[in-house]
Amino acid sequence: MPPKRYSLRKNEVKELEAEAGKKFSALVELSGENVEVMELESGDKIFLKDGREMLARVEGELVPTLTAVDSVKLKRVVVDMGAVPHVANGANIMGAGVVSADEVKAGDTVVVVDERHGKAIAVGLALGDGVRMKGARGPVVKNIHHVGDDVWRFIQESVK
Repeated sequence: MPPKRYSLRKNEVKELEAEAGKKFSALVELSGENVEVMELESGDKIFLKDGREMLARVEGELVPTLTAVDSVKLKRVVVDMGAVPHVANGANIMGAGVVSADEVKAGDTVVVVDERHGKAIAVGLALGDGVRMKGARGPVVKNIHHVGDDVWRFIQESVK
């Protein structure tokens, strides 16, 4: 079944823009543009600005899509190459795999990148401060949106 697609009203766009600005501490400019929502079968939503995927609501969390993380300027957590396949399968980011982290605070939305290419492989929520992530025991970032998930697959298929 194709995803449900519809346009947001101006007041809904303003609410989404305010939520994104508050959550990411960066301006996510949506107003004045054609903003649409695509609802996937999984219940996840993708928000498009002029046809470009900008934000997604995954598991109730608003995050930038992996294709738009550069325009939102999130803080980064760098993982070693051994962590990449696990993160791409949806695993949370463990402290043992962290190479470095920006000045992240618990609750911040962060982009997870691989150490070799600097490619975004996930967007998640920091579970602790960045200075304590490297080598910490257990999970340090909750994986919300990652390469290979429903949102990512849908975006990749729609580009073809």
